[in-house]
Amino acid sequence: MRIIAGSLKGRRLKPPTWDGLRPTSDKLRETLFNILAPRIAGARVLDGYAGTGAAGIEALSRGASSVTFVERDRRAQALIADNLAHCGVADGYVIIRADMARAIGQLRAAGLTFDIALLDPPYDQSADAELAALADLLAPGGIAVFEHPRRRRAPEQAARLSRTRDVTSGDSALSFYE
Repeated sequence: MRIIAGSLKGRRLKPPTWDGLRPTSDKLRETLFNILAPRIAGARVLDGYAGTGAAGIEALSRGASSVTFVERDRRAQALIADNLAHCGVADGYVIIRADMARAIGQLRAAGLTFDIALLDPPYDQSADAELAALADLLAPGGIAVFEHPRRRRAPEQAARLSRTRDVTSGDSALSFYE
């Protein structure tokens, strides 16, 4: 795993040393950020189910103003912190240890909004409710991206969010909501 572009381009990220974490491939992450490129500079990004932190770190590398990483696994939280430190990132982020549903409630209560929300739940888990709840966290004109197995179609609608685009790569798919 490496950072694809931006100020941290080429930096290698530490992978997980345990089973159960499925990092987004470099190829799919590159596709995602090529699509999001016009929206990244100055964006407030939510990296839900953050895992290694690769997506959020990629966003920071490409000019996002801040990233909120949400991850419930302590090992993954430590891995995100290690990857941020390895890349020399000292500020512009926060790591929240919580499951996604609880984190969304906390973020909503705090009045926080995001320009870009990235959700990459475990492929054996449905995150449709969390995707719908993100509608309340998106700033006007914001976008949510839901990574899921290609074999499982994402919902057309999630609360006020409508699916606007799908991209597939290997066994994975990205669904974009606005």
